[in-house]
Amino acid sequence: MKFTHDVIVIGAGAAGLTAAGGCALFGLKVALIERADMGGECLNNGCVPSKALITAAKRAAVANEQDRFGVQLTAARVNWSGVHAHIHRAIAEIAPHDSQERFEEMGCDVYRGHATFTRRRKVRVGDVDLAAPKIVIATGSAPYLPPIDGLDSVPFLTNENIWDLDQLPQHLIIVGGGVIGMEMAQSFRRLGSEVTVIEPDEPMGRDDPESVAVVVETMEAEGVMFVKGKAARVTPGALSSLTVTLEDGQEIAGTHLLVAVGRRARTEGYGLKKIGIELGRNGILVDERRRTSLKHIYAIGDCRDGPRLTHVSGYEGSNVALEITLGLPTKVDWSALPWCTYTDPEVAQIGLTEAQAREKHGQEVTVVREGFDHNERAIAEGDTRGHLKVIMQGKKVLGASIVGKNAGEMLLPFAQLITGKASTFALGSAIVAYPTRSEITKAAAFSAWEGTVFGKVPRGYAKTRAWFRRMRPF
Repeated sequence: MKFTHDVIVIGAGAAGLTAAGGCALFGLKVALIERADMGGECLNNGCVPSKALITAAKRAAVANEQDRFGVQLTAARVNWSGVHAHIHRAIAEIAPHDSQERFEEMGCDVYRGHATFTRRRKVRVGDVDLAAPKIVIATGSAPYLPPIDGLDSVPFLTNENIWDLDQLPQHLIIVGGGVIGMEMAQSFRRLGSEVTVIEPDEPMGRDDPESVAVVVETMEAEGVMFVKGKAARVTPGALSSLTVTLEDGQEIAGTHLLVAVGRRARTEGYGLKKIGIELGRNGILVDERRRTSLKHIYAIGDCRDGPRLTHVSGYEGSNVALEITLGLPTKVDWSALPWCTYTDPEVAQIGLTEAQAREKHGQEVTVVREGFDHNERAIAEGDTRGHLKVIMQGKKVLGASIVGKNAGEMLLPFAQLITGKASTFALGSAIVAYPTRSEITKAAAFSAWEGTVFGKVPRGYAKTRAWFRRMRPF
């Protein structure tokens, strides 16, 4: 077989761009295929627009606290067209980083269109046939649509089209209390919408329940309604209204519906089964090196069965690029996997939660807890909501759960602690700028060693030295 390229990358989202760019920078001949917008979900309908919306909503929230710290503000007046423009301006400003032109400058041959496998090392895009000894699938994911009767009878929203709203929803009903649902619920409530979240279980179920409780309490105080139950049916109403009926018969009427119950891997229409690639419950099956059942083909990012986070996609893209270019077998390591939900306060997690650690290690687990109500920067800022929990087995850190202002910014040292590149003793003795919220990490690390440092043996040694000094003062 005559190869046209050294590697073919299907998908130009976070995973595919990292893999393609890395291979190109090492001098390989790379074919990068994208059927839709460059940048994938994160840029166009995920991380970037959602964080832009959250920023606008925070500004409204601050204005609506009209008299605080002795400073009086006027109530927020939300101009939805201005918020919409801010969201799309953010996308436009970041788009050049992921553009076709930039990756062509790196050396990639960029093909726009749908990719289909015709053989195990051949891919067709339109009427062009490409072939390579190594192929990377990075086709991403799409919103999962649950089996709700009548869903196709109303113009429902997902994270892919909510950014095109031309007016602020009067009453937004959100099916799903995960990351997307919670971030959108708080943001639209702060901007002036009525918001109801429908969730059959607990919101943000993968996070530490103690952390989530702080966020739910805050959102309820801001006016977000939480309804426990499962949506069974949607029916359209008059004047652009709709009604969601739960399995228990309860009815909730609103003007807009956002479906946010998770993601499904994009695996259909690429000819994967035809060439023998095995699929799992929700994505392509891969090994620790991200290889599919055909070892020359990799699957990275949301299209494979596993964690779906932008930074995970970038991590996997880098790993695969190193393996393809330098032959370094790079296995993934999720022991220090971080994530953050950008509600206010934020919920940040790295490694094991307390529940996961106790399930795995039982009574060996200890938890060091520090509250922001003892952090002097938080007190000065008038925002002491939240806490830090460090999950430990002996002196080994297994995970950390943080809820509070800018919690996601505090995860970095715990990545070092979990992977053994630093120690809690070193962190506890570090010099940290005062006053900062990150002092809470030093306080927790110090607490982990307090019983050892000030234990019976060190105290006895210190007393003995003091006695000798008293006896021999000169």
